[in-house]
Amino acid sequence: MKLLPLLIAVLPLIALQSGRSSPKQEDPAKSISRGKDIYAAQCLSCHQPNGEGLPGVYPPLAKSDHLSKDQSKSITIMLKGQNEEITVNGTKYNIPMSPVNHLSDQEIADVLNYIGTGWGNSFNRVSAAEVKAKR
Repeated sequence: MKLLPLLIAVLPLIALQSGRSSPKQEDPAKSISRGKDIYAAQCLSCHQPNGEGLPGVYPPLAKSDHLSKDQSKSITIMLKGQNEEITVNGTKYNIPMSPVNHLSDQEIADVLNYIGTGWGNSFNRVSAAEVKAKR
């Protein structure tokens, strides 16, 4: 009989612990929505509203073979900039891109999630933890 009060006291704690073992993932649509706003403020003037860039001047992000080859490189480009000549979808680009490392890890992840799901792209989701690891 002495075990019954102990079980009654412990069972709610066990249930509470089991609920913590699987934290909820954020809805990807929220990240993409925030990313759209960041893109408009930080990226749109060069890469254009439709992500197509300016041929020969600013590379496209839309259907970008350069970004799809190594998606993690997009994090590095945002953190450190791009200073070497690149070829995107068959066109060479050599105008440097300044880093946007003033953005938070979450903001960089959000803009990359926006780019990665729009304009014919289908990239893996980026987390703030991935950005932090490369910072």
